[in-house]
Amino acid sequence: MTSSDFGRNPDNYCYRHPDRQSFVLCQRCLRTVCPECQTQMPVGVVCPECQQEQQKAAKVARMPHRRAIVRRRLDGRPMATYTLVAVTSLFYLVSLIPVVGPIVESALAFNSAFVLPGPTFQPWRLLTVTLVHASIWHVALNMLALWALGRSLEPLLGGGRFLALYGLSALGGSVLVALLAPGTWVVGASGAVWGLLGAMFVIGRHLGANVTAIAVLLGLNLVITFLPGSNISWQAHIGGGLVGALVGFVFARTRARRQRHTQLWLLIAVAVGLCALLVIPVIIYT
Repeated sequence: MTSSDFGRNPDNYCYRHPDRQSFVLCQRCLRTVCPECQTQMPVGVVCPECQQEQQKAAKVARMPHRRAIVRRRLDGRPMATYTLVAVTSLFYLVSLIPVVGPIVESALAFNSAFVLPGPTFQPWRLLTVTLVHASIWHVALNMLALWALGRSLEPLLGGGRFLALYGLSALGGSVLVALLAPGTWVVGASGAVWGLLGAMFVIGRHLGANVTAIAVLLGLNLVITFLPGSNISWQAHIGGGLVGALVGFVFARTRARRQRHTQLWLLIAVAVGLCALLVIPVIIYT
């Protein structure tokens, strides 16, 4: 992105002060806000309008337990990230239990055979593959990356968008495995994590931020993926990264509140398009 492109993009200026450039987005509505319009939250900032909405919501919650729920929702903590890390870690611990573990792994791991029509049709494996890992190092590295990336991305996008990004990236990784590596067993959340990296790179570029570190990280991971004997599914990594970058582009181009419906339909279109690609292995391998 050139400096002239950045200057012409109205999204890079405060929505209340169009003459002031800023790199900071409101964590709720994703509009650009200058320092004067920012209200600092525990994680990220909110604009004046979203702050008023939060205050109104807090007043409505009169019962003690309802106040606690509102506080948890408004404190800006990346709860979706923490939940994904906790659930995935729990499933790994369950997989270590004798007898039970192998059953859980065999029920959640992905193989293209499970998206072919027939008695073994189990499409949920396209996503549940993120819950199964091959070793302690495998799950530890993936969860560390998820925790690090989620703490930056989720406050920026919001929990719902973050989960959509994670799920679509995981789906993209599984779809490319089905297309290019039929019959291969894969496990892990690497495709979804690569999607987070791809989205962060695209969103950072759109905001005019320095994304050199992300580009280097992507490059290093790409080299490791293709190392001989790495036993890594490069199809899942590349598929997740490409879909994550696409979803990040959708988020970057539909930041305005009036574009929320457009954003939702574009995300649905991405999901439908990925599912439609699964027709290809059905035609080829049946």
